[in-house]
Amino acid sequence: MALLAIALGSNLGNRSDFLCRALAALEEEVGTLGAISPFVESKAEGFESEHTFLNAAALIQTTHSPEELLERTQRIEQRLGRTKKSTPSTGYSDRTIDIDLLLLEDCIMHTDRLTLPHPLMHLRSFVLAPLCCIAPTMEHPILKKSIQVLLENERH
Repeated sequence: MALLAIALGSNLGNRSDFLCRALAALEEEVGTLGAISPFVESKAEGFESEHTFLNAAALIQTTHSPEELLERTQRIEQRLGRTKKSTPSTGYSDRTIDIDLLLLEDCIMHTDRLTLPHPLMHLRSFVLAPLCCIAPTMEHPILKKSIQVLLENERH
């Protein structure tokens, strides 16, 4: 079993319902849910939108490989109405659900489809703040800093 940290976000439709449905699907298909952060409201970053996001983080005990985790989370997103994955190169847009793999223990990997730890997580307070609520001492395996320190650095 490995500990997976994920971020979730929604800014379309019934945002809290989408987050709850995603969490239920993650429990069924990814692993055992541990801590779940409070839902936190934030403005869209990286694109203009009139819709604010509801964000959360969760910890999951899993036996799946990083590639399997990516496949499973993307299938959950598709079932919940996500039609296109946003990237910095393709641009960001409104979405019913977004599930990002943040950290998988001390796993460091970079492929065409997946980078762990998430390459932008340390720059996003909307990711760090919910994660800090449930795992403030969890350490970023490359930066060697806790989530709490990364959040403090991002806010300054």
